Amino acid sequence: MNENEKKPQQGQLQIELPQEVAQGEYANFAIITHSSSDFVLDFARVLPGLPKAKVQSRVILAPEHAKRLMFALQENITRYEREFGAIKIPNQEPRTISPFPVGKGEA
Repeated sequence: MNENEKKPQQGQLQIELPQEVAQGEYANFAIITHSSSDFVLDFARVLPGLPKAKVQSRVILAPEHAKRLMFALQENITRYEREFGAIKIPNQEPRTISPFPVGKGEA
């Protein structure tokens, strides 16, 4: 073992981030569906003037993990807003979540 590799502590999880995944995918639209056993999150990129959005990534979660993700996002949004100020969503009606006017999604 070289000096750049550290032995993981007891109970510590090592996470590997492959180079081809590290850059990420940009998404500005999410479609969330669920069944009794899974939540499916489809992330897409919607561009003004283009009639079709392509799903860039799909994540499938157990309901318990979906709820953990919700709590983790809320915690991180709170931290972000504490440091950088409130995240404003312009012209947003209370139940509207799409950043663009779109019809029913299909995946």
